[in-house]
Formats: sequence, structure tokens, C-alpha cells
Amino acid sequence: MAAGIGSRYGAGIKQLAKVGPGGEIIIDYSVHDALAAGFDKIIFIIRKDIEEEFRDVIGNRIEKVADVSYVFQDLRDVPAGFRVPEGRTKPWGTAHAVWSVRDVVDCPFMVINADDFYGADSFRTMHDYLVDRMSPAGDVYDFCMAGFRLGNTLSEKGTVARGICRTDEAGNMLSVTETYHISRHEDGVIRGDDGNGRVLDLPEETPVSMNMWGLQPVIFDVLTESFRSFMTKLETMAPEDRLKAEFQLPSVIDSLIHTGRASVRVLPVHEKWYGVTYHEDRQSIMKAIADMVSRNIYKEKLFG
Repeated sequence: MAAGIGSRYGAGIKQLAKVGPGGEIIIDYSVHDALAAGFDKIIFIIRKDIEEEFRDVIGNRIEKVADVSYVFQDLRDVPAGFRVPEGRTKPWGTAHAVWSVRDVVDCPFMVINADDFYGADSFRTMHDYLVDRMSPAGDVYDFCMAGFRLGNTLSEKGTVARGICRTDEAGNMLSVTETYHISRHEDGVIRGDDGNGRVLDLPEETPVSMNMWGLQPVIFDVLTESFRSFMTKLETMAPEDRLKAEFQLPSVIDSLIHTGRASVRVLPVHEKWYGVTYHEDRQSIMKAIADMVSRNIYKEKLFG
């Protein structure tokens, strides 16, 4: 998913920020790690207005090493019978991004963010579940998610939002709740809020969603149904809320769990997450990648 506006990043398109010694961007490392893990097709979900630059910076190169296609996330792409509220420019959210590929995906697949560095082991863990352990679609949908350790997913430059997960003893997700303004405070405690002003103390080991999901094509029917419900609810909102409400994948998944329609296995991931939520984050990931290159985890020129 690479259609986000990236307003917190400042000038430029954050998905295209160069972070590797050979001019690589974060998605280069994700593509490299995905191919190494066994994935064989890459679909970029982007906005039409960044297509030319995206192709120039990454697409044309990646097409030389992988089967690549593009899908455009379009604000006007809504269920039949609904319309975009007047004045709305904000993208609909991650569930809408996934819904955008409904006509081109017909097998189990993984979803990731373009501006998150997940680490090679994350891709291997997800691929192995999709290929070897995921049950065929039945009455209860079998999905999976990479569960990152909260303490490994913070930004040193500002607060972040995360999907906080609760799991049972077997590692099955009980709930995923979007939590906001998360950061480590001076006393060392990680805190966030529930969006309604309630402050939460969050344990270091809490599993969180970084939008690395393993799904099956049945999700598209679910998303169509959920999007219609979202758009119906949108019509009852105050005008200002209609312009910013988002259709988010974790919320859809959480609803499926609570209604017994899906089971989501949270796969523990111990990699340290890196991303470019803020412009200053770029230096941190550049340093981390340089260190991984020095330890021969990656080549200096990734696809050279």
C-alpha cells in the first residue's frame, strides 16, 4: 500500500525517500525480502497522481526482477449507490486500499505498507503460514498477521498510532484496537490514548499490527459489505466528520473476530521496525540499513 499522502513527513513523497547506500527506498527492501521468502507477484497500490514518479523511482527497476502490476486507489471508487461527500479529499483508508485490488487477486496474499521496513524474517514467517498452515476458506475465515513487539515499533521523533492486539494462549487474536499518540515517556513507560482522551499504559511486549496481514480473496466480499455499512454510517455524520472518517482494515478484522466470522493467528515477529512517519526518521533507518549492509545481511547495491 503506497497511496498515503504522507502529511507528517513534510515535503516530498515519503514512500520514495532514499534510505539505502545504492539509493534504495524502503519498498526495495520489502520486495527483496518478499521474493527471497517465496512470494512471486508484487502489486503496488498507488494514487494515479504519483504513478509517473513511482514508476521512475521504483517500478521500472522492480519490473526487471519481479512480476509487477499497479492498482490505483481512487477516492471515487465507492460501492454502487453511494457518492463521495462534497469537499472530501482524504483517502478512505487501509481497508479501501485492500478493496482496490479485488479484481486482480485470486489467491492468498500478504498486505504491507510501502513506508515500513519489516525485516526478512517477517516475510518468511508470513509466507510459511500462507503456504503451509492457512486453511481453505470456510465458514470461519483463516487469516494471519505479523505481531510486532510494541517496543520495537516506536519512532524517536514523535508519536505513532498502532493497532494494539489482544491474543489468547494459542496466539489467536481476540481484538485489535487502534491506539493513538503512542510514545515512550521520560519514566520509560510507553503510553498512548484510545482516541477519546483516555491515557493507556502499554506493556513493552504488547503485540501490535503494522499492517502486515495474510488474507484470502474472501476478504473482498467482506470489504464490500463493510464499506457499504461505512458509507451508510457516513451519511449520518456531521459534515466535518464526513471529510475525515476512515475505513480501516484493523476495524474490519476486529469486527469479523467478534462476530465469529474470522480467526486471525498472530505470528510473533521479533524484528525491529523502521519507518518514515516523520522526516527525521529517515536518518535512523539509513543508519540501520548501513549496519545491516556491513554485516552482509543486504548487498550494498540491493539488486545489482
